[in-house]
Amino acid sequence: MKTFTLPNTEIVAPNVVLGLMRIADKSDDEVQELVRTARDAGIDFFDHADVYGNELHGCERRFAEAMKLSPAERDVVTIQTKAGIVGDGPYFDFSYDHIIESVNGSLDALQTDRIDILLLHRPDALVEPEEVARAFDELEAAGKVRAFGVSNHTPRQIDLLKRYVRQPIVANQLQLSITHAPIVTQGVAANMLAEQQSVTLDAGGIVDYCRLNDITIQAWSPFQAGFFTGVFLGSDEYPELNVVIDRLAAQYDVPPIAIATAWITRHPAQMQVVLGTTSPERVAGAALGSDLPLTRAEWYELFRAAGHIVP
Repeated sequence: MKTFTLPNTEIVAPNVVLGLMRIADKSDDEVQELVRTARDAGIDFFDHADVYGNELHGCERRFAEAMKLSPAERDVVTIQTKAGIVGDGPYFDFSYDHIIESVNGSLDALQTDRIDILLLHRPDALVEPEEVARAFDELEAAGKVRAFGVSNHTPRQIDLLKRYVRQPIVANQLQLSITHAPIVTQGVAANMLAEQQSVTLDAGGIVDYCRLNDITIQAWSPFQAGFFTGVFLGSDEYPELNVVIDRLAAQYDVPPIAIATAWITRHPAQMQVVLGTTSPERVAGAALGSDLPLTRAEWYELFRAAGHIVP
């Protein structure tokens, strides 16, 4: 498993992360097997959110109840969670009160005294960055949160926060897969008239922005064909792509899911892949893509096979 020190932190992180948004109905044994498989593969970084589960903090609580981490066990894993979505609306809330309430709820549910990384989950159109800054300062001073980041944010939204927030923004969690890749593909087709791929959707090159500002991109839904439209692996809708994936999987002697992982980890932006599966087999297979050395030619072959334009 390839690891790196998350910029502006002391956290040594793997480039494949286990997301736990689907464990609400899993038994203790199932959660333990999933986490054990991840740990055996070198994944010691776990991604949560307050809204994951059948109730607020549901998946965080299920994780803590199943794992019952000792202080020593807690010290060797990284726990990340998110705040900002109000499911009852739904709407978004980056107010001081909501952020503080959410973090305290997560600490209680996770049965821990600190969150390693807190992300603001989705942009709040009514954000008052002074309130975010006040919340971050209080959480950091109390030792409740070690590092801070965002999710699904554009460069300008991050800049607005950075004008007021003292702490570095260390991560931005964004949707990315071979087939759902506008944050990567737009730059390849820039200035191409009448081509959808050339349209800027993120207010100015979020991948390059994150690289320039030492913000780690965390790729969520890495195997989804689109926005929750089903996986592309083995899908009849992507025959050309799966032919290439299967050929490379055989060549490297790994399962196809490892090739899909490697397409993201091969990018020099040093991204993290956030796995959302509850299948231990798929976790183990995906982890094999952590440091798989796809060549440039292979990376671009997958890019073209997914339907993206290479001018």
